Amino acid sequence: MQILSLLFLVLIAAAPTPRATAADVTAADTIYFGGDIITVNVQQPMAEALAVRDGKIVAVGSKDDVFKLRGDGTRLVDLAGKALVPGFVDPHSHFMNALQVIHWANLSGPPVGPVTDIASLVAQLREIQKQTKPAPGEWIVGYGYDPDTLKEKRQLTRDDLDPHFPENPVMVLHVSLHGCVLNSQAFEKVGIDANTPTPEGGVIVRKPGSNEPAGLLMENAFLPIVRKLPKLTEEQFIANLKATQLEYAKHGYTTVQEGATSVGDIRLLKSAAARGLLFLDIVSLPLFTEVDQVVGKPEFTFGDYEGRFRLGGVKNLSDGSPQGKTAYWTQPMLVAGPGGQKPWRGQSNMTQAQVTEIFRRCYAHDVQVFTHANGDAAIDMVIAAHEATTGDNSARRPVVIHSQFVRPDQLEAYVRLTMIPSFFTNHAFFWGDVHVQNLGYARASQLSPARSAEQLGLRFSNHTDYIVTPLDPLFTMWTATNRISRSGVVIGPGERISPLSALAAITLNSAFQHFEEQTKGSLEVGKLADLVVLDRSPVAGDVANLRDVRVVETIKQGQTVYPAP
Repeated sequence: MQILSLLFLVLIAAAPTPRATAADVTAADTIYFGGDIITVNVQQPMAEALAVRDGKIVAVGSKDDVFKLRGDGTRLVDLAGKALVPGFVDPHSHFMNALQVIHWANLSGPPVGPVTDIASLVAQLREIQKQTKPAPGEWIVGYGYDPDTLKEKRQLTRDDLDPHFPENPVMVLHVSLHGCVLNSQAFEKVGIDANTPTPEGGVIVRKPGSNEPAGLLMENAFLPIVRKLPKLTEEQFIANLKATQLEYAKHGYTTVQEGATSVGDIRLLKSAAARGLLFLDIVSLPLFTEVDQVVGKPEFTFGDYEGRFRLGGVKNLSDGSPQGKTAYWTQPMLVAGPGGQKPWRGQSNMTQAQVTEIFRRCYAHDVQVFTHANGDAAIDMVIAAHEATTGDNSARRPVVIHSQFVRPDQLEAYVRLTMIPSFFTNHAFFWGDVHVQNLGYARASQLSPARSAEQLGLRFSNHTDYIVTPLDPLFTMWTATNRISRSGVVIGPGERISPLSALAAITLNSAFQHFEEQTKGSLEVGKLADLVVLDRSPVAGDVANLRDVRVVETIKQGQTVYPAP
C-alpha cells in the first residue's frame, strides 16, 4: 500500500494528462472541469474533466477528450479551482442515534459542546427539559458526557442530578456510548438498587462504603437498560429522516452506516426505503443480540440494496471503551478501573465461546461480521473466532471496528486472514491525552496504527463513530495525518499517513470494506456518480489545514443532495 501511495504521488506530479476513458459516444448529462479532480484510482490519479450520464461516470480524463461527450443538453460545471473527489463512504457511525439527538441534550465538552463542569452539564439538561417538556416520569436524555473534560475531574453521580430532576428519570450517556449515569428516578424506573448484582462483563459503580449504585453503569450493566429508553415513533422517525440524511450529506457522505441496529429499527428503515424516503445509501448492521431474529430469516436478506437500504452484516461486540476504561487489555492499565479496580486490564463483554458462536452463525449464512474491539486482548478474541470458523478464507472480509490498540503481530494476522481494520484516529485528538495518562505514552502512541497497516498492505478504513465524535470526514483526515491531541501532543508520530491515504480510507477502502468497491469509492468509468465538491484540494497544501477544508456540494448518482436543490 505504501508503494502504491508513493506511485500515486509520482503519477500526479509527472504523468502526462490522461486520455479520457468513456463508456460510449452518447452525450453526457453533466461535465465537471476547471479544478482538481482527484480520482483515488492509482491507474489514473488526476483528471482534467469528468462526465456523468444516467447517474454513472462515463468519462474521466483530459478536458479535450471528455468534452467530446458534450451535447446540446449537457450541463457544464466549472469547478473554478475547487476539488472534486469521490463521495465519502461511511465506515462506521450510528445513523439511528443521529435521528434521536434532536431530542437529547448535548453534554459534550468543547469544541463539540458547551459543557465544562457539572453546573453547565445540569444547565444543558434543564434546557432540553424546557424544550421537550417531559411529563413526570418521562425520560430526559443527554449525550456526549465525558468526565475527563469536566473541571471537577470526577465522575458525575446521581447526587449531582437528583436535586434538579426530582420528577423525571435522567440518563446521561457516556461519550463512548458504552455507559451512562442515572439519577435516582431512573434507577427506580429500571429496577437497579443495592441488591442488584453486577453482571458478568458489566460495571456498576457503588457509593463508597455502600452497595448503593452511585450513578455510573457500563457495558453489560448498561446495555439492558438502554433498550428501555423510549424508541422513536414512526411519525418521529419520518419527521427526522430528511434532516438527518442532510446532516450526513452536508459532510459529503453518499453512503451511510447504521452501526448497531435493532429489529424494530431495521423495519423502520426498510419501510422508509420502500416509500422512497432515502436519498443516501444506508448500510445497516443488526446488533449481535438480534442474530436469532435476523440471520437466516426470510424477512431479512443481506446483500443487495432495496430502495437505498441494505443489511450489510452483523455487529458483534468483544469489549468496551478505552477512554471509559472498559477496553480489554493483555497488560494492566496504569490507573484504576471505573469502579476503582486495580490492577485493571478491563474485561470482555462476551466469552470467547460467545464471540466464536456469532461468527459461526453468520458465516453459515454468508453474512459478514463487524466486531467492535479496542483492546489487544479483545482483538485476540476476534482473530481466534475468525480462525476457528473459517480459517484463512479471504472471501469473508471480517471488519474489526476501531482496532484501536492492535499489536504488530495482530496486524500481521489481519494480513494473513484478510481481516480489515476500521481505525478511529479521532481518538488521537479527543482522548490522546487520556490514553497517555491511562497507558503511558508508548502504548498510547500505538492507537489506530494506520502507517503500520499501510506498510503491510492492509486496506484500512477510518471512521467517526458518530455520535461519539463529530460527523466530519475532513476532521478525520486531519487526525489521521496529524495525530495531535487536545493539549497539542503528537500521539504516535510514526503512525501519521499522507492526505491521499487518509482520503482512500474514507472512500475506496471503505467501499471495499462494504463489498462495494466495484461501484463506489473512486472516480472511474462505470462507477456511480457519487461525488463531493470541496472548496480546495484535500491532498495538496499543509496537512495542518486539512480540518478547514469544507464541503461545497454533495452529489448522489448524479443528483445534488447538498446543498438541497
